[in-house]
Amino acid sequence: MEEILALGFRRLELGYDLRRELVPGIQAMIKSGAVKVDSLHNFCPVPMGAVRGHPEIWTMAARDEAERESAIRHTANTLRFAAEVGARFVVVHAGNVEMPMISTQLFDLCIAHQQFSPAYERLRMKLQEQRDKKSPRQFDHLLRSLERIIPTLEETGVTLALENLPTWEAFPTEIEFEQIKRRFPTPLIRYWHDLGHGQIRQNIGFINHERWLERLQPHLVGMHVHDVHPPATDHVMPPRGQIDFTRFKSIGASDIVRVIEPSSRTPAEQVAEALAYLKEVWATPGHKG
Repeated sequence: MEEILALGFRRLELGYDLRRELVPGIQAMIKSGAVKVDSLHNFCPVPMGAVRGHPEIWTMAARDEAERESAIRHTANTLRFAAEVGARFVVVHAGNVEMPMISTQLFDLCIAHQQFSPAYERLRMKLQEQRDKKSPRQFDHLLRSLERIIPTLEETGVTLALENLPTWEAFPTEIEFEQIKRRFPTPLIRYWHDLGHGQIRQNIGFINHERWLERLQPHLVGMHVHDVHPPATDHVMPPRGQIDFTRFKSIGASDIVRVIEPSSRTPAEQVAEALAYLKEVWATPGHKG
């Protein structure tokens, strides 16, 4: 945390790989006013018994009932921890349609310069057809899980923010998120946009990134900010990838939480450069990191 603060950040997201033994020190820094935590990434801290941290150890859309129960229980624990540290949002991966991961094959075809070739289109149609066939039952599981978590949201006052993910197998799609909001109009279930993930979804031909972000903006509470080397290498520090961040200025400069999300291998100087670059192109007086 001290290393991150030294780069110029004053507000943080606590990640899903936060170990429990680090919690007292973080709580002390928060209490002293040295830092403010805006968001947590589920599951946080790493659950007892888990080999390592991961946002999809359990998911609320899983077919297995025991896994869904674990996801609900540990998400509730994260929400309560968020309330303890003064965070407003918990970012959640909702899960995946349990089917072969075809999106990665599309990534490989893009790398081989075969995007929109006959083989690519056949594979993309196969992905869509299998998803359409297998997703409804799991989507119902997700809706029921969200209904179960609402009492904890109301108890803590913390907002659950569903994140867009890069593969087409993931829940929710942009349309599915709109269905979730129609089912749960509560302001305690909102949308979290990952700029890199949105770009990858566009790169494989499933969405128009900018248009969908504009459409979902009324539900938006935060963003993960990183760049992409096409088609699908993300967590690149701006402006070293393909994203034109000037096109997202109106949203980037809005009153939402913006979290720069580097890979663990990113040199510190690239993170500092990304912060300076985003402040310039989004013309913000400060940045929530």
